[in-house]
Amino acid sequence: MRLPRGNVLSLHPLADLAADAEVRKAAGFRAAATELTGEGLSVHYQAEIANAPDRAGAGRKYFVAYNSRLAAERKAGRDDEHLSLALTEYCTRESTALELPDEAGSVSFVQAQVPLKSAAEDKSKGAADPNKGVGRIDMLGVGDEDRLVIAQVRYLAPSASRGRTGDTPLRALLEGLSAAAIAQANLAALREEVAAKSGRSVSDGPPVLILVGSPRYWELCRKREAQKGAAWIKEMERLASEVEAESGVSVIFLSCKIDGDPGWSYPDSSPVLDGKPRLDRAWEYGAGRVKPKPKPRPRVIDPADLPVEPDLSRPVRTYSVSETFERGERIDHKTLGQGVVQGIAGNGKINVLFGELKKVLVHGRPAPAGVAPPT
Repeated sequence: MRLPRGNVLSLHPLADLAADAEVRKAAGFRAAATELTGEGLSVHYQAEIANAPDRAGAGRKYFVAYNSRLAAERKAGRDDEHLSLALTEYCTRESTALELPDEAGSVSFVQAQVPLKSAAEDKSKGAADPNKGVGRIDMLGVGDEDRLVIAQVRYLAPSASRGRTGDTPLRALLEGLSAAAIAQANLAALREEVAAKSGRSVSDGPPVLILVGSPRYWELCRKREAQKGAAWIKEMERLASEVEAESGVSVIFLSCKIDGDPGWSYPDSSPVLDGKPRLDRAWEYGAGRVKPKPKPRPRVIDPADLPVEPDLSRPVRTYSVSETFERGERIDHKTLGQGVVQGIAGNGKINVLFGELKKVLVHGRPAPAGVAPPT
């Protein structure tokens, strides 16, 4: 697998990584994750900051209205976006924050579907275009200590039977880090718009990145590999820890529990939650503990299965069905050659080993009348 870890020509290496084929493979992203480190991702993170589009400098706002036509009813492929809109609407309408598990504080989402491009992509610029590969922030909010919160949303309905092609937790992590870096580069402009809309202040610290998935999303991701996804969970937790140590960005994996399928409706031509949302851990404690493969048991060989050594004290005897043979005796068969009797194979039968070929022969049969036994 060739990941663009050393692609110094890319303005957005994290976005490039997120689009890599191995990162997007359901059965391959764990192996891709093992090749990544927090130190390497931190280098890419700084590159994303340095090359971030300046939307405010282009005279454009970050907090813009979502397309009303796309928000009016449920549409295929829009569940992630509609859930982000509904969660943000809930926080705004209720003037409340959502509690994070493990006493990690709370988050109040202020705006959903925040564009990061300063302009439409210019294909004539190719890789030199700072807007190439840049997406949106699913949800932007403020957490404890006034830290900026960037959230990536993944939703699969409770009735979903399979995950989406090309979508993996590693891809979500890399896309989220890219968005967090661009947000950090434009913190001053975002701070003004957050204050204007919610009255909240935003600190200078690095953002918190939250990966929010529906319970079914995480469940199907874990079904993709053995031990309930323990191996890839271990890699995600490792990367999250290393990223925070290297860049200061805290990464949290969450499950958003809402009642219903999908759990929101469109009373005013925009998605609204049908009940109170609950944020919980994406997986239980210890889920990333990989159980070692059991050592193969030594094969126990039954002594009865071992080849019988020939009894050299006895002469080789010519095989005949009328003769009776004993274990260890050597016999000479007119077509099979010389063999060694291994033992009784049943009433009137013996096992005989001819080299590596084992055959069952009859013996001890009465000789036909007038036929003399072999000498």
